[in-house]
Amino acid sequence: MSALVRIGALARKELAHLRRDPQMLAFALLLPVILLLLFGYAISFDLDRIPLAVVDGDQTAESRALSQRLTAGSLFVEVGRPATPDAAEPLLRRGVARAALVIDEGYSRHLTRGEPAPVQLVLDGSDNSTAAVALGYATALARPKLPIAPPIEARARSLFNPGLKSAIFILPGLMTFILAMVAVMLTALTVAREYERGSMEQLFATPTRRLEIILGKLGPYFVLGLVQVLLVLTVGVVLFGLPVRGSLLLVFGVAGLFLLAMLAQGLLISVVTRSQMLASQLAVLSTLLPTLLLSGFIFPIANMPLPLRVLSQVFPASHMVSALRAILLRGNGPEAVARDCLAIAAFFVFVMLVTTRRFRRTVGG
Repeated sequence: MSALVRIGALARKELAHLRRDPQMLAFALLLPVILLLLFGYAISFDLDRIPLAVVDGDQTAESRALSQRLTAGSLFVEVGRPATPDAAEPLLRRGVARAALVIDEGYSRHLTRGEPAPVQLVLDGSDNSTAAVALGYATALARPKLPIAPPIEARARSLFNPGLKSAIFILPGLMTFILAMVAVMLTALTVAREYERGSMEQLFATPTRRLEIILGKLGPYFVLGLVQVLLVLTVGVVLFGLPVRGSLLLVFGVAGLFLLAMLAQGLLISVVTRSQMLASQLAVLSTLLPTLLLSGFIFPIANMPLPLRVLSQVFPASHMVSALRAILLRGNGPEAVARDCLAIAAFFVFVMLVTTRRFRRTVGG
């Protein structure tokens, strides 16, 4: 019997296990979509409706025009007009307002004379990210309209994400997180279950080689993982408006390589632990923390300390996030993701070598 026939027989056996286990199929196909919906709608860095208290000490048409410019859009919403700056502080302390605009008396007089007209914007710094973005928006909106246009006009344009929507930024990382967690968990649990039932030792007692067993085990889950990629990508495009500017074939190629690395990681966990409970715990820890904290999914890698930047390059998740953003958002080709693909492939080869050696050392001869 040839190697391909033996691998095919093992793959059919694994598919039969999947068909008889509806809970595992639901975990593999429904959980990615549910997680994408939950995280996609829950995680958002877009600012909207920031409560603003206005302290207008000038009470002129110019001061009213300034406050109206800030509250004309949906970013700032006026929640009160305290008489003095001291009266605005309790609103900030209680969380009724997140910002306070303080216009001193004489604001319009300074403008009329062409002098600087100082204005205070007091922000709640307990939420530093909101405060920083609010300050930038307020600074741009509060500039007085000049009667004469300057000779040079600067226009800013945001490429690849014109609306600056946070969903577009986080979806590639979210896809990576979901694929990594589900792929590692599936492989770790199913192979560990074989050890608990004693059927793995029976497989090794047959003429089937260890590498053939590994390929037969991973094959069905690799195909299932590609189906997950299609589901997650479809939901991202339809519900969240994720752009696909690059090649879909390249997306599936990079995703397939990433799935191989994650399936190999799950296999190694199952070989080392041989327990479904311990394997599930290690699967969550080895995917959750690196993918959320060290992949650039939420926190930029460039802002991390040097040791963490180096460590992040070890995990395939950081390279997967980088490659997906390059293909989906910027429309780059294979040359832009070649380095990321090589890093993922190196991780896969290393883990497979360790797993194969572990098989030889712990099972049979």
